[in-house]
Amino acid sequence: MFEKCEAIVLRTIDYGETHKIVTLLTREWGKVAVMARGAKKPNSRLSSVTHLFTYGHYLIQKSRGVGSLHQGEIIDALRGIREDIFATAYASYVVELTDKIMEERRPNPYLFELLLQTLKYMNDGLDLEILTYIYEMKMLRVIGLPPSLDGCAVCGRSEGRFSFSIKEGGFLCDQCEEKDPYRFSLSSAAVRLLRLFYHLDLSRLGKISVKKETKNELHHVISAYYDEYSGLSLKTKRFLEQIEQLKSRLQ
Repeated sequence: MFEKCEAIVLRTIDYGETHKIVTLLTREWGKVAVMARGAKKPNSRLSSVTHLFTYGHYLIQKSRGVGSLHQGEIIDALRGIREDIFATAYASYVVELTDKIMEERRPNPYLFELLLQTLKYMNDGLDLEILTYIYEMKMLRVIGLPPSLDGCAVCGRSEGRFSFSIKEGGFLCDQCEEKDPYRFSLSSAAVRLLRLFYHLDLSRLGKISVKKETKNELHHVISAYYDEYSGLSLKTKRFLEQIEQLKSRLQ
């Protein structure tokens, strides 16, 4: 029996000479793997619908293991991402992060919508770094690693100057900062943006202009937090770091 779903292509693996195993994030069922027979053939009707990042409707025969992809209809190919090396790097990281975190067959409509909106914004040319930081911050709630951002992680104080402590798992006020000699000093802009990115409704994102120095602060804090607590090892992370270095040289 074939069933229809709405999905985003998270990953593809070549299987044999002509087939692909495609990992989809579906709105209805969560993450599922399907066999796309003949998808590597240029004239296959499954070729275009199994490209990475593609958003579409898919007709699937489900099974306990790897299902079977019968057909697909593209809603948005998000071609702008694939045609830009920088967008490809950031989108690949976001997609792999999602793939690593999501368990098989655990529906999460919130995460589906978050990923879809992020990829659409990337496709439309919005700030790739900022979109990635927002996504990373929001994923912390999904994986159960929420940082203390509403106030000091030690005393709860919500006013004044703050730094960020990986050890304490969040902000430290100036009265508690001696608790962590390795804390990250933060500008008021970085403090505000970390809070904003964590709580923001992404669908209401407007134009955000962030200085390079502030982006660097956000990058260091978020990366260190993930490295310490997530236990994730992402192949795309290294590629993204190389792309960021290239981007810095071109600016």
